Amino acid sequence: MSDRSTGDAARRRPGLRRRRPPRDPAATMTLVAHLTELRNRIAKALFALLVATAVAFWWYEHGLGDFIRAPYCDLPAGLRFTQGSEQECGLLITDVLGGVFIRLKVSFLCGAVLSAPFWLYQLWAFITPGLKRSEKRYGFGFVAVSSLLFALGATLAYVSLSAGLELLLGLAGSGTVIALTAQDYIGFALSLLVAFGVSFEVPLVAVALNLVGVLSYEALRGARRWIFFLTIVFAAFVTPTQDPFTMLLMAGPMIVLFELAIQVARFVDRRRAKRAAVEHFHDLSDDEASPLNAAPSAFDVAPTAYDDLRREDDAAPRLGSGGR
Repeated sequence: MSDRSTGDAARRRPGLRRRRPPRDPAATMTLVAHLTELRNRIAKALFALLVATAVAFWWYEHGLGDFIRAPYCDLPAGLRFTQGSEQECGLLITDVLGGVFIRLKVSFLCGAVLSAPFWLYQLWAFITPGLKRSEKRYGFGFVAVSSLLFALGATLAYVSLSAGLELLLGLAGSGTVIALTAQDYIGFALSLLVAFGVSFEVPLVAVALNLVGVLSYEALRGARRWIFFLTIVFAAFVTPTQDPFTMLLMAGPMIVLFELAIQVARFVDRRRAKRAAVEHFHDLSDDEASPLNAAPSAFDVAPTAYDDLRREDDAAPRLGSGGR
């Protein structure tokens, strides 16, 4: 049997897989290859986002909508719109396309959260080949911690949403009829969830700057009071409600996270100082000469047997012209 027929038979076998070409040991890629890979990664991420959005669009009528309306429906009957009985609550829609846009908005944001592990993996797979081993370890940790902090902030916002609404709507006083529209309430709820989630990741930026050597522990410790003050100002501007209750609810955990970030920077700087103490010439640039001691050591100046004989020969009287 010829080699060609053997290869055709091997290709026809279902159990045999085609071997992948060997990887380039230099791990080099052209610009076109990078752009092609980026296009494929983006296409896969968008496809995952589209599928997750479609799932969330179906889920809206099977529990997701009730989950979003729950903080509003938990309010006392006098602070919300009721339909027939106090147990029923609803949101008003004042235009024809309002319900469609609201459902699409909720589905898109929920789809982005559901597909986050997949599109984060696509982003991670694209940038990983250009990172060192330590950078890969730090990058994976930052992705995990940032996702956890965002979920923690969004959860805190959802838990406190009902209390914040009761405080704000109760300030209207008696003699008023409160009926929120779906656009106003859902837009407010989603903006609050995103604001809390993003704000909880701000202290993580300080840790990242410390790890790369831009921000030291001494600088963070000296600016601790300013950091806490600016955190309160930041919470006052970021919160959609602009009320003291929501502002303090955001600023309190952020201050705790900033203090935790300062302590992490303290640990990192101590570890970096210990590592630098055992290294030689770590503060020198590439163009600067190392401060070597050019003086001879004790071993170099110690007399040897050969040197003693040489000195004896030098001290012996030489025959000159006068001794002939």
